[in-house]
Amino acid sequence: MPSRLKPAWSDVLILVLGYVGLDWASYIHPLHGLNITPWSPAPALGVLVLLRYGRVMVAPLAFSIIAGDVWVRGLPESIAVAIALAVQLALGYWLIAVSLRKVLPGTAIISDRRRLLEWIAIVAGGTLLNSALFVGSLAALGLVPVPGLRESLIQYWVGDAVGILVTMPTLLMLLDAQGRAALTALATRRESLAILSAIGLALWLAFGIGAETDFQYFYALFLPVVWAAARQGVAGAVLSVSVVQIAIIMVVQSLGYTVTTVLEIQTLAVVLALFSFFIGIVVDEQQRMSDDLRHTLRLAAAGEMAGALAHELNQPLTALASYGAACEQLLKIGDTGERLHDVIRRMMAESFRAAEVLRRLRDFFRTGATQLESIPVNDLLDSVAPPFRITAGQQKIDFTVGPGIDRSLLGDRLQLEVVLRNLLANAFDAVAGQAIAQKRVRLNAEADSVGRVCISVEDSGPGISGVSAARVFDAFQSSKTAGLGLGLAISKAIVEAHGGELWAEVGPRGLFKFVLQNEQDK
Repeated sequence: MPSRLKPAWSDVLILVLGYVGLDWASYIHPLHGLNITPWSPAPALGVLVLLRYGRVMVAPLAFSIIAGDVWVRGLPESIAVAIALAVQLALGYWLIAVSLRKVLPGTAIISDRRRLLEWIAIVAGGTLLNSALFVGSLAALGLVPVPGLRESLIQYWVGDAVGILVTMPTLLMLLDAQGRAALTALATRRESLAILSAIGLALWLAFGIGAETDFQYFYALFLPVVWAAARQGVAGAVLSVSVVQIAIIMVVQSLGYTVTTVLEIQTLAVVLALFSFFIGIVVDEQQRMSDDLRHTLRLAAAGEMAGALAHELNQPLTALASYGAACEQLLKIGDTGERLHDVIRRMMAESFRAAEVLRRLRDFFRTGATQLESIPVNDLLDSVAPPFRITAGQQKIDFTVGPGIDRSLLGDRLQLEVVLRNLLANAFDAVAGQAIAQKRVRLNAEADSVGRVCISVEDSGPGISGVSAARVFDAFQSSKTAGLGLGLAISKAIVEAHGGELWAEVGPRGLFKFVLQNEQDK
């Protein structure tokens, strides 16, 4: 986290007021009139402030601890002892913050599973050490009886550890602009209202019916919290866990549970919180991977479309050059009449055509949008065949294009050309190692049994097995040493975006087919 060596006075005021407020709200079941409670969220604010501003905030944090002793507990020990204990606690929290900063640099403390586990280990270990030192000091001063030392240590450790682990992610999001925006957006969603209702029902099961059976229905709380984490990621987990924790404290206070019972419930609550954080992290990681994959596929598709674009732009650019030469000749002979104007109009039309091709590329980069147009099937086949005919002549491949059918498709010409180029390129690669007499590739189009247009690319290569057919369209699956394994994944995505289906047939030869609705059926 970024460090500010000179925090503003408003930051110090927020720390003092926030710490004392949280100390007051969590002052339940105190042992010996001290701040030894089974739930202590105030240290979460202290550690977070130390993470953000560094050791310069140790003194304000110690003052906040003393203020809590005065305001909440009426200063149960002498002022000198209170100051010494507050400084000791503040330094302990500072060491936790330093450990977090070294092991988990950056602002996202629980952004992935490894960081989550490291955060848990640092907080659990740090609070245990801090609790042992603090309770030991209290015992040495005679403020805690020796027979109650173990109980005090457990209660103080559970209170601090649970308080930080449950509360710190919430405070971290509240103190961050993007985090506040995410929580606000979630709080106003209808699904969040349904989750809150489910939390209310689960609380009734856990503490209404379940209270009479040793809280055996407490695990009903896992359902809405897991729902929130699975649907909304870490932000949903943080929001739902915060609501559950606040509700638990309110319930145990109103029902007057014993401290032993509260400790048991808090242990279950922290397990619930960490479990939901883990699920939220996994969901967020999968979402980031999905977004990255879509972005990669879009960029790769744009690269594959470069060949189609070059073909599309070559015609208008060649025409522009020809029309420009014609204009030059007409001007040389002094013809400034209708013929010159006609050539100029043709130049403008070709320039508009080139601009339209570039606009479609720009739109594809931005949004993946398609430009639908009527495409005669035979024209589509003829547009991709010429460069492969040249390659076939060079490599002695028997390349044929079927007679085609008198149908039209409604689609994006550039994208469908990408599909055909990918399939033909794969077919040519499949037969490259065969004997010259066996090298065959065929491109064909026909109507299937329900009137759709079926385009196929068949080769005399070795074909694919059933296992390979199931994975051949997965991204980054390639049999080529220099291939990225994106061509077929891109092709399948394009065909499905057009409402069609692309598949590979299992057999002794290579055969890929895709079907699209003809224009009349749309």
